[in-house]
Amino acid sequence: MASAAEQLASNLNFSAFAKAEDLKKRIWFTIGALLVYRLGTYIPLPGINPDAFAQAFSSQSKGVLGMFNMFAGGAVQRMAIFALGIMPYISASIIMQLMTSVIPSLEALKKEGEQGRKVINQYTRYGTVLLALVQAYGISVGLEGGNGIVSDPGMFFRISTVVTLVGGTMFLMWLGEQITARGIGNGISLIIFSGIVAGLPHAISGTLELGRTGALSTGLILAIIVLAIVVIALIVFFERAQRRLLIQYPKRQVGNRMFQGDTSHLPLKLNTSGVIPPIFASSLLLLPATIAGFSQTTNMPAWASTILASLGHGQPLYMLFYAAMIVFFAFFYTAIVFNPKDTADQLKKHSGFIPGYRPGERTADYIDYVLTRITVVGAIYLVLVCLLPEFLISATGVPFYLGGTSLLIVVSVTLDTVAQIQGHLIAHQYEGLIKKSKLRGGKKAR
Repeated sequence: MASAAEQLASNLNFSAFAKAEDLKKRIWFTIGALLVYRLGTYIPLPGINPDAFAQAFSSQSKGVLGMFNMFAGGAVQRMAIFALGIMPYISASIIMQLMTSVIPSLEALKKEGEQGRKVINQYTRYGTVLLALVQAYGISVGLEGGNGIVSDPGMFFRISTVVTLVGGTMFLMWLGEQITARGIGNGISLIIFSGIVAGLPHAISGTLELGRTGALSTGLILAIIVLAIVVIALIVFFERAQRRLLIQYPKRQVGNRMFQGDTSHLPLKLNTSGVIPPIFASSLLLLPATIAGFSQTTNMPAWASTILASLGHGQPLYMLFYAAMIVFFAFFYTAIVFNPKDTADQLKKHSGFIPGYRPGERTADYIDYVLTRITVVGAIYLVLVCLLPEFLISATGVPFYLGGTSLLIVVSVTLDTVAQIQGHLIAHQYEGLIKKSKLRGGKKAR
């Protein structure tokens, strides 16, 4: 069976893709949904002056707003109806994952299977609405405080802004679920992916323009390209890397026949936490820069100004804290999403065991030991991927879009989407083989 699957995977080509009608429909649906999302990032909120807001945004683009603008595909910079993007849903999902590990009732729901998952998803949607309401109201108040941004401030503007922004987030959440169900890939991840990719041409053209004007040398631009290729290759290697633990199942007797015990593998990803650690670390460390931007009109103490300057983007203290927080969140989030004790209990329930380790607590301790060791390697990988471009950005002023976090998201989502496309093609070819075998069997019967 394995050799047949490898043969099918090696034979995937354009002719196989052309025959997979269902896959083509899914791809076209995904493209259409993402085009709808991109269109919404250009529709501004009613009642604001886009030019005045663009001028105000330029002073805050180095803080949290700049990162949110990247994830929202430029919608924050244009203050569009999708300005909140999908981030409230992601925040609610992470909070719900944390709560399922702390609250026993939610943990019991998680173990109930499909029905429990539906209830948790519903709670996540409620949390998304709540977070979006708070953020949208804060944005409406902040817009009113700007100089000439809102043409007619008041309660009507606040209500219309909150309704529009919350509605935009809920629409994106629904759109992401539709892409997951009827398209290709994870819909939420693809929405973030398309937002980042949409800004890459502008970032690349800005870098080339700096080279044309002499601000960046040709050798430095070539070094940037080489570094980007190296970082992408590093991401591909580590995101596909796994540590496989051998799992054995005992011999079993059915009637008078004795069946040999099966063997399988428990795959442990080198980077179990994914892109969450860099996103969390960036958000927390960019907060001081945003606070400094909003507080520039007030007289700040000298010590506060010194601390904020030391935590500025590209500063040594910023880099140190960035690396430390990436390592912390890598371990923290891995502990949240993967429970060695539950995995060991599931193996024991199905009579599986790791050779040399007694089922139960000893197996859980061994899995935790291996997971901790590979998480150390995964955390170092995340630090390298995120800090190498940061050093380049601080030294040369290369556009923010070439940061490690954005490359990590783009490459990870691309790998996942390509894997799903290959899975659909393999399934389609298997269906074709089954149909051919049935036709041959029917002819022989005749």
